[in-house]
Formats: sequence, C-alpha cells, structure tokens
Amino acid sequence: MTVLSKDTWVLVTDSEKALFLRNETDGQNPFLVVVTKQTQDNPPTREQAANCPGRSDDGPSTHRSAVQDTDWHALAKHRFASDLADILYERVYKGAFERLVIVADPATLGSLREELHKEVSDTIVGEVDKTLTNHPLDEIEKIVKEALETA
Repeated sequence: MTVLSKDTWVLVTDSEKALFLRNETDGQNPFLVVVTKQTQDNPPTREQAANCPGRSDDGPSTHRSAVQDTDWHALAKHRFASDLADILYERVYKGAFERLVIVADPATLGSLREELHKEVSDTIVGEVDKTLTNHPLDEIEKIVKEALETA
C-alpha cells in the first residue's frame, strides 16, 4: 500500500495557517481536495505587547536592568500547534481519517509532534518537512508525492 492512498488526509501547515486535505484517488496520481482551512491572526510581538519592557533595580546602586518581555508571537505559534492537535484528535475520534501525512516546516513539525495525542500519532504514515501553505494544490500534490516516494 502506498503512503498516499485513497482517503489519506494531508495536513499542510505552518505556524499561522493550516490546510486539511484528503486524497481522492491513489498514491500514483494524488488528487487532494480541501476538507477545511484554519488560520490564525498572529501579528508581531511589538504589535501585541501593551507596554514597554519592564525594568528592575539591581539593589542599592543606580544600575537598572531591563526585564525581557513575553514573546506573544512565539506563544501564539505554539498555541496554534496545540489547537491543530486538538482538531486532529477530534477528527480521528469521529473516524474522519485513518491515515495522515503531515507537511510542515521543521519548527512547526516539532511543535505539532509534542502536542499530538497518541490516537493521532498512530495514524501518521508520513511527514514532509517543507513549508507549502502558499503553494497551489497541484504543486502540493506533486511535492508531497515525490517527498514520500524518496523517504
């Protein structure tokens, strides 16, 4: 059985956007259709922070140190991976798919692996560490097919 067989789901994601796709044909000539899309509005931290970074006194001297501000942008990226993991868990629990291929940049792939439930991890039949969220579907089909054949 090829990795990208009929009804295999393909998650194409980065840290702000996700496409849930389903293969309608076989692994030789994949035809991916969009099941659903997820996006996250994640502006840079400077646009999300309410205040300037804090300062702290270093004791009786006049020296003061800056306190590192929270990286809201990075937190939102991690939260998006967690949200995707929950969506996948809900879908696998309802029997929407039995086989999953994940396509993501290495950082997102790592974050997603940490968040996936065992039931979802057990369905993974392939991973492709590339950012393809802005590619057209026909290019995604070709790139994923080639990557899985050489893996």
